[in-house]
Amino acid sequence: MKITQEADYGLRVVLHLSKLGYGEKVESKVISEKEGIPLRFLLKLLRKLIQVDILRSYKGVKGGYAINKLPEQITLKAVIEAIDGPVCVNRCVIDPIFCNLNRSSVCILHRAMTKVQKSLNEQLESINFKQLVDGEV
Repeated sequence: MKITQEADYGLRVVLHLSKLGYGEKVESKVISEKEGIPLRFLLKLLRKLIQVDILRSYKGVKGGYAINKLPEQITLKAVIEAIDGPVCVNRCVIDPIFCNLNRSSVCILHRAMTKVQKSLNEQLESINFKQLVDGEV
């Protein structure tokens, strides 16, 4: 499993906004410059995070972007899934139809990967942006 560059950028954007505080707005241009994310790419990314209510956009002269939830309500898993879709170590774990041999119910590897998947999801769900801002992780 590999987190995409877009998901990495998404994590950095949410961390940046979390450090500013709930409801504090910043322009996309500032985020782009501070985080080293190309502006056009950032705008696409921001739309995905707005769609799942992690971020909020404000229009107008004093517009910008802000986190739409408290940092402790936003997990690593939520941001990654907003960008990349479900976290998956092997596609047969998400949907057994992808098992080439059609034996996921008896496959030793499937059971092992399911265990890894569960652990990974629990870890990503257990870390929130307040913990990151506070240096607890």
